[in-house]
Amino acid sequence: MWRRKLAGLMAVAMMLQGGFTVQGAEAVTYTDEEIEKRINEVGEAYIDFYRNGMAVIEEDVDFAGAFNTLTTGSARGKSTAPTAVYEEAEAATDDGAYEAVEAEAGLSYTADIGDVFSDFPEADFQRENYHAIDESGFVSVKTQPFSTFGADVDTASYSSLRRKLLEPYAYDANPYFAGIDDSAIRIEEMMNYFTYNYKEPEGDEKFGVTTTLNPCPWNEDSLLLKVGIRAESIAEEDAGSQIVFLIDTSGSMFDFDKLPLVKTSLGYLVDRLDAKDRISIVTYAGSEEVVLEGAPGDQHDEIMAAIDRLEAWGSTWGEGGIQKAYEIAEKYYVKGGNNRVILCTDGDFNVGVSSEAGLKDLISEKRQSGVFFSCLGFGGGNYMDTTMETLADNGNGNYFYIDSEREAERALSTEFFSTVYTVAKDTKFQVEFNPDTVKGYRLIGYENRKMAAEDFADDTKDGGEVGSGQTVTVLYEVIPADSDFEIPEVSSRYAKEKEDAAEEETDLTGELLAVNIRAKDPDEDESRLWVYPVSMEDLAEEMDADTSWAAGVAQAGMVMRDSAYAGTTTLEGIFDRLKNDPEIMENDFKAEFLFLLRAMKTYKESK
Repeated sequence: MWRRKLAGLMAVAMMLQGGFTVQGAEAVTYTDEEIEKRINEVGEAYIDFYRNGMAVIEEDVDFAGAFNTLTTGSARGKSTAPTAVYEEAEAATDDGAYEAVEAEAGLSYTADIGDVFSDFPEADFQRENYHAIDESGFVSVKTQPFSTFGADVDTASYSSLRRKLLEPYAYDANPYFAGIDDSAIRIEEMMNYFTYNYKEPEGDEKFGVTTTLNPCPWNEDSLLLKVGIRAESIAEEDAGSQIVFLIDTSGSMFDFDKLPLVKTSLGYLVDRLDAKDRISIVTYAGSEEVVLEGAPGDQHDEIMAAIDRLEAWGSTWGEGGIQKAYEIAEKYYVKGGNNRVILCTDGDFNVGVSSEAGLKDLISEKRQSGVFFSCLGFGGGNYMDTTMETLADNGNGNYFYIDSEREAERALSTEFFSTVYTVAKDTKFQVEFNPDTVKGYRLIGYENRKMAAEDFADDTKDGGEVGSGQTVTVLYEVIPADSDFEIPEVSSRYAKEKEDAAEEETDLTGELLAVNIRAKDPDEDESRLWVYPVSMEDLAEEMDADTSWAAGVAQAGMVMRDSAYAGTTTLEGIFDRLKNDPEIMENDFKAEFLFLLRAMKTYKESK
């Protein structure tokens, strides 16, 4: 019986509240003091990015105040001053003389930043938009034996949440004045932010698949199924790219963590390009402009010079920019190669086609060209996550949020190859549960990627794209057939005879489920199928390090969302388990997540 076996495992495993023994944890030899030091170092390094950014803003405000005062005597005036006066204002900001100028004019930039920036774009700090998420609950295998969804390797939700949690630490103000929208927390993107040690593909497999089955860390009535997928890798020296950078240069991109960070971010990517690559740059504000066209990728100085000249001003005609970017991408299209448009924006389109439905239709039409469309999101306040997710999901691309220079390096240098080289398109997952051995299940995350069961084998239905060597993590809570856990069911008169004839004792030695994966090669229209069964014999007492980490990230997401399914989870319990992860001292992003757990606790206590 599954319950007797599970009870034995639970007795051994329940050593921490919300946690279990983790394979490999005993190898950790670092002291608590060393771990604490490590966590604080990476957390503070992130916060410094925003501290330094605020210093840049203050310098800009100082300059604007001094400049307007010198030219008009008032911060509210319009400047028509000659260059010499402009230079005098700039010099004033360097030596502090602007303070005397301000005092003489009776101006205090700290008292009236809005007036000082009367000619600068203003952000509406309540305009961030996210698609609503209806969290998945438990479903009966009798009525829904198939769980079907498209692959998702986007990570934007995680880095966006990190900004919301850690940016306020750089300011001396109420850190959470606007709160954090539950719909901004997509648990699958949080899990997939991290890389895992999953098996490599074998033979003709497109993916290596690692499955684990353990007692669930937060629910004693369920098992935790992890499906870990690693895509095949292609040799970097064999690949070339034709990339169009589509850059938003509208007024909303003025802030230090928008266009200036775009320039820094693209610098990391440009450093990875070589003569095999072709690069174009299109900008859009009130109109679109071709800044660079078809330049060889090894002309780093020319490409960066074109990027560095960009300035933010004007309205946001995103539609025109998209049309022009695809026009150039199709002009330089490399048959059998990697053809991609990379959009850099805060997602705030306000001229031309700007509705979600209109952009979906536009990008769905353009993807037929064979050009992939990726999105890099920047900044906050007026951030349109809905636009970015719509464009990436319907453009056969991926979606990242760049919240710091460290994240730019991770996404566009360290993980550059997996970011831009797709090895599997229209990737879909379908887990089929055996009603004889499983009563019910709950898919954790992927709410916005769910598909009808019939869509799995329909090659006209769009799935998700996976890059070279990328990993995808999927978690399910699974309720075995003879569990006392109650799941609402519907009765069928046609199934009653079969139920009456069923044996009193259920045989749980057979398969619990089968993981089915379909995907297409990037230049193909027909998918292939791979099947991976899981049985109760796979049940293990201890979670491995990968499963423990993925479970901890998912638990944190559930706590942040006030999930009804978080069970016994506490942020302290997650921290106590994950601090023993063997990679904490070497992996900045894992150490940073532990810092985030404490920020989550501060946030939850502030509500």
